[in-house]
Amino acid sequence: MSHTKCLIIGSGPAGYTAAIYAGRANLAPVEYIGPQMGGQLTQTTEVENFPGYPQGVDANQMMMELREQAERFGADIRDGEVTAIDFSNRPYNVTIDGSEQLTADSIIIATGAKAKYLGLDDEKKYSGQGVSACATCDGFFYRKKVTAVVGGGDTACEDALYLSGLCSKVYLVVRKNYLRASDIMQQRVKAAKNIEILFEHNVTGLYGNNGVEGMHVVKRKGETDEENYDVAIDGLFLAIGHTPVTDFVKGCVKTDEQGYIITNEKTQEVFDTAGNILPGIFAAGDVCDPVYRQAIVAAGTGCRAALDAEKYLQKL
Repeated sequence: MSHTKCLIIGSGPAGYTAAIYAGRANLAPVEYIGPQMGGQLTQTTEVENFPGYPQGVDANQMMMELREQAERFGADIRDGEVTAIDFSNRPYNVTIDGSEQLTADSIIIATGAKAKYLGLDDEKKYSGQGVSACATCDGFFYRKKVTAVVGGGDTACEDALYLSGLCSKVYLVVRKNYLRASDIMQQRVKAAKNIEILFEHNVTGLYGNNGVEGMHVVKRKGETDEENYDVAIDGLFLAIGHTPVTDFVKGCVKTDEQGYIITNEKTQEVFDTAGNILPGIFAAGDVCDPVYRQAIVAAGTGCRAALDAEKYLQKL
């Protein structure tokens, strides 16, 4: 059974940044990339809001460059997915892909969060060609164009308002006949002249030859007055929530109601379910961030987690 001082789980901006800092601290970190190298960011075609790329950068290229930088400082980056951690003894025993075993003195959890989708085949077909789950990431590409946001909560309203400052028209597609968002968010959306709310609507598909050109919708689905029609749009944004990737630590670490890992107020330290700090366990990135979900924020917490791990290991 192999052993590492510092294990990093996940390969998005948080995981790779943690690997860079841990590598420079001579911790010889081992990093498992998980099921998707580069994380959710790689589902975005181009990144324009990450510092250091004035002309923007292809998301996959940026992730490869972060990986190369981590490897330059000695990070051992491996294929595989962490499927279980035994928190009962230290060093911690970790299971990879359900069978391989490894022990670690410290662990940085940077597994991210997956955006929820409607489950339509067209979402996969037009991924990166008009379908996005991050308005602040991709909204810039739809300046003066027509977009639609699916959802009725605060996130959906925030996305619609953000896009209304860029786009000529924004449709807010709401499954129910009311918004779930806070009163202030509802007021702002209803006051925006270029936002049209489509209550009791469901998106059933998308169409377009070279990317999204429109959406198929159904109004009052299943009712006697059900109506199916098409709406011309250039981009569709999903805002129906995210699911943090925490199944492998479920019941072992403290999370909020949505499943996001709760970290210490001033550090990236993680608590057990009783509220006690788990020694040497840290979290970074979207797995512990239900608010911002931005690459630069994730990278910052990856840095914090690595510095926290370094301090912890120095005390051992």
